Amino acid sequence: DLVLVGEAPGYNEDQQGLAFVGEAGQLLTKMLSAIQINRENTYICNVIKCRPPKNRNPNPDEISACQYWLSCQLELLQPKLLCALGKFASGFLTGIGQSMWQYRGKLFRYQNIPVICTYHPAYLLYHPEEKKKAWQDLKMIRKFLDNKKL
Repeated sequence: DLVLVGEAPGYNEDQQGLAFVGEAGQLLTKMLSAIQINRENTYICNVIKCRPPKNRNPNPDEISACQYWLSCQLELLQPKLLCALGKFASGFLTGIGQSMWQYRGKLFRYQNIPVICTYHPAYLLYHPEEKKKAWQDLKMIRKFLDNKKL
């Protein structure tokens, strides 16, 4: 039902071939657990499939090269809801380049799939004061999954 979409794998994720491992992954697991979602019952992927050199933001050509694969994943999974993790994934899935606060609290669509945006767990590790806002986003996800509408 729920697919979480991040920006790109980090170094550890690239090495292990798994999404959201390490501290950010542990926080993501806790965030999901707080709304009674078992991480194993979600699908976690990224907009691009490998980390750009020197951890820079992905270039448009890299995004284009990976967009097909994300579309295929979503077509196979048929999720009820996408959760964009962070500004980059939010911008990609909404098609709108905004500040993170402008994405929050709204329902968008990507390929006709509803999208809710929240902070990236790695960002929350460095900005714990934003966890209250992320909690509001998580409750919105839970409400959507429970009611299938907002």
